[in-house]
Amino acid sequence: MYPKQVVMPMKEELTSVGFEDLQKATEVDAAVNSKGTVLVVVNSVCGCAAGAARPGVKLSLHATKRPNRITTVFAGFDSEATEQARKHFLPFPPSSPCIGLFKDGKLVHFLERHHIEGRTKALISENLKAAYETYC
Repeated sequence: MYPKQVVMPMKEELTSVGFEDLQKATEVDAAVNSKGTVLVVVNSVCGCAAGAARPGVKLSLHATKRPNRITTVFAGFDSEATEQARKHFLPFPPSSPCIGLFKDGKLVHFLERHHIEGRTKALISENLKAAYETYC
């Protein structure tokens, strides 16, 4: 588990733009199973989270359509919430970072780490915007 002083600035990068910080399994279940569309970002301390995932997700919110709820869990820090989010991402294997879009409780779009690593924030954003256009 990472020290709080290391993780908080990385959490705040998303929570400062409106992401709900989910820390308990029950919070994850309530968010994922809510009506409408919900974006769940599994945040992490790795370089691809800092260089592509977080900036790309934030950029994607400047779209015509966007999810009803935007949420995040932090791998290696919010263990209970992260484990629960990963259950909702099945059959995809656990990876950090990763991004899932749910509609009415069903996973409809998913970006695994290998879809994020080595990509630019612009590519991540465009991928998510296309999903928002389809599902939101």
